[in-house]
Amino acid sequence: MNFDFATPIDRRQPRDADQCPPWPSQKWHRYADDVLPLWVADMDFRSPPAVIDALSERVGHGVYGYGKVPESLEQALVDWSREHYGWEISPRWQHWLPGVVPALHLASLAFTKPGDGVLTITPIYPPFLQVAERTGRLAQQAEMTPPASPGESWTLDLDAIEEAITERTRLLLWCHPHNPTGRQWRRDELEGLAALVERHQLIVVSDELHCDLLLEDGERHEPLAAALPQLAERTVTLWAPSKTFNLAGLTAACAVIPDGRLRQRFRDRAKGLMPDANVLGLVAAEAAYRHGEPWRQALLEVLRENRQRLAEYVAGWPGVVWAAPESTYLAWLDLRQSALSGQESPAKVLLERAGVALSDGADFGWPGFVRLNFGTTAAQLGEALARMDRVLAG
Repeated sequence: MNFDFATPIDRRQPRDADQCPPWPSQKWHRYADDVLPLWVADMDFRSPPAVIDALSERVGHGVYGYGKVPESLEQALVDWSREHYGWEISPRWQHWLPGVVPALHLASLAFTKPGDGVLTITPIYPPFLQVAERTGRLAQQAEMTPPASPGESWTLDLDAIEEAITERTRLLLWCHPHNPTGRQWRRDELEGLAALVERHQLIVVSDELHCDLLLEDGERHEPLAAALPQLAERTVTLWAPSKTFNLAGLTAACAVIPDGRLRQRFRDRAKGLMPDANVLGLVAAEAAYRHGEPWRQALLEVLRENRQRLAEYVAGWPGVVWAAPESTYLAWLDLRQSALSGQESPAKVLLERAGVALSDGADFGWPGFVRLNFGTTAAQLGEALARMDRVLAG
């Protein structure tokens, strides 16, 4: 089956010929019309046809009252986990809710007390850094080690992580694969992390939102709780079809919690704070997990081609350092020694001088970096890179 990942979709256009206002898009309506946005993790591709068809059928029903998670969706996720990760999960482990970011905050409320420490490892996508403050907890951070030279990867600094852990630390917010660096963590790295988690008796929330977007041929995602079964009783795994199938606006995610006591604490804390699941989001999730695999495989080929195109440009930008992402459609670029060296915000300069909107590394805890979303059409990516080239090629 052929899928169209090449035709640009005008996400700023009016809804109809009467010039009604457009449906607002965070990505495309944050900046002026002449800006190309490559910032928020939102792709510019139409979702899989099977998802669109399922939504059309459900919308045609005409009644959108309170729904419940269907057993067929729970089974679809069970099947997906078995087939793609080799992890046999149970329907009863699942708690569906409206998004991974709400789940991070909920976990802090469920598993810690005011003043307890919530540990994050930077760089990390911004919501991680906001959880502790928003929930009245103590924010704790440790830094990863950046590549020492081209071709190397970002790595975990286990000594720095252990140093950041105190007697107040209760919760580790983990990202696997990693946003923004695109790392797919190796088993030995996970084993080192697990030793720290067990030694300090931490609870782990493992955000695995990008786990179906591994870009290296033959790679298979291993959920943290499956790769290291000794952590299963203290781990909450967060999954969603939102990034893989471009369904973020439908707000449907799942917390997979094998341990019954942990699961009950999570569910009890959600009462009154989390709305019931989005009916259309649940429909889309089931269609994606049951019928979206051919589309996902085609998407991965497009992302690999876009990553290669980006690599060719980066090679011509003096002082720009990156490690090609092993997963996700996000690239993490170090501009501290580039033509923009010394600028307080390289992202702001590229917005003003190139008309390209990128995510500012300062929001991830690392000023001088930018995050670039290459989950867009070849035409839009090519135009954006050409604009950046005029600034960064020196």
